[in-house]
Amino acid sequence: MTTALTLVGGPGDDGDRVLSATGEIDMSNAAEFGAALDRELAAGAPVTVDLTKVAYLDSAGVAVLFDRIGDHDLRLVAPRLLDRVLRVSGLAQVVKVMIC
Repeated sequence: MTTALTLVGGPGDDGDRVLSATGEIDMSNAAEFGAALDRELAAGAPVTVDLTKVAYLDSAGVAVLFDRIGDHDLRLVAPRLLDRVLRVSGLAQVVKVMIC
């Protein structure tokens, strides 16, 4: 059973933006995740994606992040559980990732 995805965006410190995700990010909700991320990126400020409460991230969620890296200042904060996915996918090599 999939854990529902909850997304909360808003201002962070020093004028940046934060998108906090809770639950699981997979193909069933990757579009929703992408739309929420796009709303935060539209502000033109750096965006931190807080994945510390995400229990599962599949390739659809990784693709959402990859699709938005080139033109934006994006950072990830993730739990140790997601460290391997971020490294093996190559995402950790192209965006700043902090593992908590």
